[in-house]
Amino acid sequence: MGYDMIEGTVVRWIKAEGDEVKRGDPVAEIETDKAVVEMESTANGLLRKILVNEGETVPVGHLIGVIGNADEDITAVSSDTPGSTTGAEVTADPAEKETTASASKATETKAEGKSTSERVKASPVAKKLADEKGIDLASVTGTGPAGRITREDIVNFKKFDEVAEPPSGEPDEGRATGGKVQLSRMRQGIARATSQSKNGTPHFYITIAIDMTQSMTLRGQINQQLEGAERVSVNDMVMKAAVMGLIKHSGLNASYQGEHLETYAHVNLGMAIATDEGLMVPAIVNAQDKSLSELAVASKDLAQRAGEGRLRQEEYTGTFSTSNLGMFGVDAFSAIILPPQAATLAISAVKKQAIVDEGDKIVIRQMMNVTLSIDHRVSDGVESSQFLAEVKRILENPGLLLLK
Repeated sequence: MGYDMIEGTVVRWIKAEGDEVKRGDPVAEIETDKAVVEMESTANGLLRKILVNEGETVPVGHLIGVIGNADEDITAVSSDTPGSTTGAEVTADPAEKETTASASKATETKAEGKSTSERVKASPVAKKLADEKGIDLASVTGTGPAGRITREDIVNFKKFDEVAEPPSGEPDEGRATGGKVQLSRMRQGIARATSQSKNGTPHFYITIAIDMTQSMTLRGQINQQLEGAERVSVNDMVMKAAVMGLIKHSGLNASYQGEHLETYAHVNLGMAIATDEGLMVPAIVNAQDKSLSELAVASKDLAQRAGEGRLRQEEYTGTFSTSNLGMFGVDAFSAIILPPQAATLAISAVKKQAIVDEGDKIVIRQMMNVTLSIDHRVSDGVESSQFLAEVKRILENPGLLLLK
């Protein structure tokens, strides 16, 4: 679920031992650094044994359950040790092994001379996130069934000292505060992934200016006929052009595998999405099969589910990514490649500029810069420039975007 994933937490088993499962059926919910994801079965059969209980965290590569035929001998791969694999065992943190769906915590309060104890109900993910953020579960109001505290309750919780009024006479606006900020698991994952990429991948960059005047006109015409999720954004148009460019220049839709390059017939188009917890780059799977309007719907759906932590396992398998800061008025920037991908396209703002046309006249056009970051082990300047030239050609002749 991402090359940088180190461990995962079993949030919930969707299937029980003995249940029949088919290839593609969701069997469990797994929490990663980025989100809670449904893990799908890779085979047909029965869920013969669950090896990791809900709330337990184990490293990548360790078994969490066994799927097999009813009469199949599974003793070689099953054990009473949670998270065990053939020839290897996991030594789980006792504190994590004791995590249950209902977390118990005694809190002493004094009211009218009396002491009371409360039992706090929280999901394993909420308890773990609260611990990371230093939040006392007893101070959180649960919105789940029977008052159970959910992950969303912890994400949205504000400590008293975070919302307290500033001291009298000290205006809050513009006042800086110091101190340490505890990194969430996602932030730690981002730090780890970007450091590994920047230090281990030989990046080089190419920027090209694109005249978006005709694309902006076409976008306006399209959106007059569409409503809701089907309405097309500038980002959707650039992503569609990128997919079309990758089909023609497939060498960038690849990854470096040490002794060889792995190229892909499909385009799983990653899209950088900012969430409250940090930056995510989930992918629109098989983007090459989608029309412009279908891509627009898919991108909005992906962004919404990423914010809600409802991504699917296959959506972490991007083959090429885009990152857009145009909404902030950014003129140009370079993005860090997300391994094992070979390239990422940084999209900047569309702005009116005075340029000299072919007749040596000064005209006002809507211009946009895009910058391609490339892994030099996979591609070179010639192929990368040809890809950008194709993206430019398509966006400056936007009728081509309407071809599926």
